Amino acid sequence: MNKTELIDKIAAGANLTKVDAKKALDATVDAIKGALKKGDKVQLVGFGTFDVVKKPAREGINPATKQKIKIAAKKVAKFKPGTELAEAVNK
Repeated sequence: MNKTELIDKIAAGANLTKVDAKKALDATVDAIKGALKKGDKVQLVGFGTFDVVKKPAREGINPATKQKIKIAAKKVAKFKPGTELAEAVNK
């Protein structure tokens, strides 16, 4: 499912126009991004949790040259599905 298909589903499920559904989806995504940028956790009970995890700097190997390289520390977004979502997927 792509973004357009998701907007169609939201519009049909919430009895909204596609324009309003797109605004709602964009606002939701922006709110989640904003919270993660600040380092906050976003918990949607029954769906899952979005969180930011810090990955430490480490040493890796360039597969083309086999030389050792340094990989910088970074933050990555992580999603952990909730129990209800995990059960729904496994049915």
